[in-house]
Amino acid sequence: MSGGGTGGHIFPAISIARALEAAVPGCELLFVGAKGRMEMERVPAAGYRIVGLPITGIQRSLSAQNLLFPFRLLKSLWQASRIVSGFGPDAVVGVGGYASGPLLFAAQLKGIPTFIQEQNAYAGLTNKWLAGRVRKAYVAYEGMDAYFPAARVVLTGNPIRQDLFALEHQSAASLQHFGLSGRKPVLLVIGGSLGARTLNESVHAGLEALVAAGVQLIWQTGKAYAAKAAEAVAPFKDQGIFTAPFIDRMDLAFSAANLIVSRAGAGTISELAVVGKPVILVPSPHVAEDHQTKNAKALAARNAAILIPDDAAREELMGAAMRLLKDVDGCNRLSAQLKQFDRRHAAAEIAADILNEIAKGGKS
Repeated sequence: MSGGGTGGHIFPAISIARALEAAVPGCELLFVGAKGRMEMERVPAAGYRIVGLPITGIQRSLSAQNLLFPFRLLKSLWQASRIVSGFGPDAVVGVGGYASGPLLFAAQLKGIPTFIQEQNAYAGLTNKWLAGRVRKAYVAYEGMDAYFPAARVVLTGNPIRQDLFALEHQSAASLQHFGLSGRKPVLLVIGGSLGARTLNESVHAGLEALVAAGVQLIWQTGKAYAAKAAEAVAPFKDQGIFTAPFIDRMDLAFSAANLIVSRAGAGTISELAVVGKPVILVPSPHVAEDHQTKNAKALAARNAAILIPDDAAREELMGAAMRLLKDVDGCNRLSAQLKQFDRRHAAAEIAADILNEIAKGGKS
C-alpha cells in the first residue's frame, strides 16, 4: 500500500487495508510512504508497518530543491525495487502521493498487479503517470476515463474511515471527550490534516461573536496555527472551546457537531456524506484545476451544502455559521440532501475487486 502527504491520501489507504484484512484475515500488509511526510506517523498509529522513500515533490516556485529531485527519484526507484523484491507482494495499491509513483512503477516492471485509487474529479499527476499499466483505477466521480483507460475504470466512491459508520448524534462520550456541554450547539471546523489559513483566520476573528452567541467550538488548526489558536482561545477556556493541531478521534468530533465547516477535498466530502451533518464548504483555491471548488459546487447545486468562496470567508463565514445553527429546518434539509452522496462501502468494493483480480492471475 502506498500513498500519503495529506490525510486525503492516507485515510483511504488505511480504509482499503482494513477492508482487505476483513476479507482475508491474516493477510500481510506493508505501507510505503515518503520520508518526513505525515504518513510516517499516521500509518504506524493505525497499527501498520511503513517504510519511507526519500522522494519529494517538485516545487512550483523556483527552488534549489528541484535540482535534487532527479537524484531523489532515482534513489527512490532503486529502494522501491528492493522493497518490492523483499516483500514479494501479490498486489500493490497506490492512492496518490509522492511515494506511490516509484513503488507502483517498480512493481509494474516486475509484472506485479498494480491498482490505483483516485479521490478527486481531477486526477493527480502520479496517478495519471501510472494509469497506462495499472490493472484497475478506482474512482469517485463520473468521467474519469478522461485520465484513465475506460476499460480499467471502476466507479466506487472514496474509501472512508469505518469508525464513521455508526456515529451517535451528540453522544455523551463525544461531548465529554472535548469538554463540551449538551445544552449549547457545537460548531466543528476542520481545515484538513495540515490546517487551512483562511478557516483559521476566520474562526480567530469570530471567536468573541461565537462565544457571545452561545456556540461551542471544536477547532482543528493544523500544526502551523496551533500556538496562535491556543493563545486566542485562552480567555474562553470555560466556554466550550476546544482546539488541537490534529483531531485523532474525528468520529467523536463528527458526533459532537451540530454544524461542520470544512474545506472541500474529495475524501473529506465522502466522509461528510456518511456523517450527514449540515456543512458549510470553503474550497481551497490553491489546488490543481481548482477541483475543490468543483466538488463544492456539485453539492451546493443539490442543496447538500452551503458554499462560501475562500476570498469571502473572513467576512462571511462565522456569521453564516451562527445563522445556520439557528435554522433547524435549513440544517435538516442540508443534512438530508448530503446523505444522497453516501458511498460508504467503497473500501469493501475495492478490496473485493483487488482480491478477484489477484485470483485471476496474470501480469500487470
